[in-house]
Amino acid sequence: MSDSYYYDDGGSAAALAILLVLIPIFLILALAAYVISSFLYMKIFEKAGVQGKWRAWVPVYNGLIAAKLGDVSPWVVLIAIVASSVLSNIPVIGPVFSLVILAVAVMYSYRIGLKLGKDWPLLLLWLIPGVGALIWLAIIAFSNNRWNPAIPPAPWANSFLADKTVWNGIPVQPSQPVAGNGGGYAGPGYGAPPAQPYSPPQTPPAAGTTPPPPAPGTTPPPPAPPAGPQV
Repeated sequence: MSDSYYYDDGGSAAALAILLVLIPIFLILALAAYVISSFLYMKIFEKAGVQGKWRAWVPVYNGLIAAKLGDVSPWVVLIAIVASSVLSNIPVIGPVFSLVILAVAVMYSYRIGLKLGKDWPLLLLWLIPGVGALIWLAIIAFSNNRWNPAIPPAPWANSFLADKTVWNGIPVQPSQPVAGNGGGYAGPGYGAPPAQPYSPPQTPPAAGTTPPPPAPGTTPPPPAPPAGPQV
């Protein structure tokens, strides 16, 4: 056999050995990132009034809840994720959908930050490869600021990107344009009760006067007692 054969065989074995070492490392790092991000999402969801800590530990679903809290339609996020997964191997189209997911994540994260008193410059942490998003989540999750959804409407509030869904256990945000009554949960202070119709006060008639006849379909009040001493 030639020397090139042994060289190629040795190079393949070395590459396989390196791969066998790197795969467990990548799996451990991915698991650690999942646990840390889920825990931080859980802290943020608690501040926002989301019912059920388990929601933060379900992959993809926790991102959809974050989108709702950030005034972005979760269906837009889900469609972008599915499209990116299906079309990832197609040149140009796959990377475009990956950028769409990133852009949407920046949008709802920006709104979540505002509701916790953090402005957009904090999102620049995302530029740190690998750990930037986790650092941002940690700062948001452990900040002393309370959740305040009473902020100006999002620039996309009147577009298809706006959240119009109502999910049980997820607080409806004040700027969320929801049609009709849904089965969603609205946290304390997240919305004013419906106003009652105005009813003018009724003034009793003066003594010696005859009250006007009651409106049709109503029951007249009892007559006032006559003035003067009773015998």
